[in-house]
Amino acid sequence: MGSAEKEWAVDALEALDALDALDAQATGERVASARSGLTGFLFTVLLIAATIALIAGAVLAREELVLMWALILGAVLSGLGALFVMMGFLTLQPNQASVLVIFGAYQGTLRESGWWWVNPLAVFERRKISLRARNFNSTTSKVNDANGNPINIAAVVVWRVIDTARAVFDVDDYEDFVVVQSETAVRHLARSFPYDDYGDDQSALTLTGDAEEIAITLTQELQDRLDAAGVQVIEARLTDLSYAPEIAESMLRRQQASAIVAARQRIVDGAVGMVQMALQQLEAGNIVELDDERKATMVSNLLTVLTSDQPTNPVVNVGTLSR
Repeated sequence: MGSAEKEWAVDALEALDALDALDAQATGERVASARSGLTGFLFTVLLIAATIALIAGAVLAREELVLMWALILGAVLSGLGALFVMMGFLTLQPNQASVLVIFGAYQGTLRESGWWWVNPLAVFERRKISLRARNFNSTTSKVNDANGNPINIAAVVVWRVIDTARAVFDVDDYEDFVVVQSETAVRHLARSFPYDDYGDDQSALTLTGDAEEIAITLTQELQDRLDAAGVQVIEARLTDLSYAPEIAESMLRRQQASAIVAARQRIVDGAVGMVQMALQQLEAGNIVELDDERKATMVSNLLTVLTSDQPTNPVVNVGTLSR
């Protein structure tokens, strides 16, 4: 193993250790307490009605300054209370969640869609998060496969957030985390498997020949990486896979040569079987008796005809003319 490969292996192990450490101190999601928006609305209406009543009372008590100013102060406080209560209204669409934080402390996550009223103090730090499935198309990267051949590879990842607390508090930016970890996983996948087996080892997984197994492997590796961000990987598949331009022509010739050899081998196997069947039928029917020399000649002629690339022009022997 070269120095570059050793450094890469060490970096990979350190990255996995860091993810494990992050997973160990992960924040768990819990349900936030919330009331129906109608409750907050009724409370707001009562405060507004109280404000109006206090203002009207202050107008009627113009002659008594102390009472008037007390009523005005009550009206101001009641009005501010109404505004404060109105700040607690929250609407959520289906597959949408809101993370509530008060003075830096995580209060919980509200997931149910509808009209809600929550603690107004959480309005300044609450954050809405989409729980819908999303697509991410990685950029096409040039990476060496397991055999050292440079290839171009890209993938599409379908993902969604399942733990809002981890997504918000355990990583700095969960969307960017998905992008970086997906690119890293695709590169690691390309280095772990050969592009093709070229007929050398049929049992080994290859990027081109085992699409389903490769997709499962990529999905599992991505899930291990993205657990720290509370993200579920629904599906991951390769979308772009090709040789790099500098070796594409050489590899194409190699593939063509392998295909020609395989085709020739099949043709020869078929031709030998046909010759054997012809000899067996001739002998079984006592059609003609052939010595070893004539059998060899017949086999040679049949193999030439059956395995030739070009059309053959047979010469028909009608026998020897005697006078």
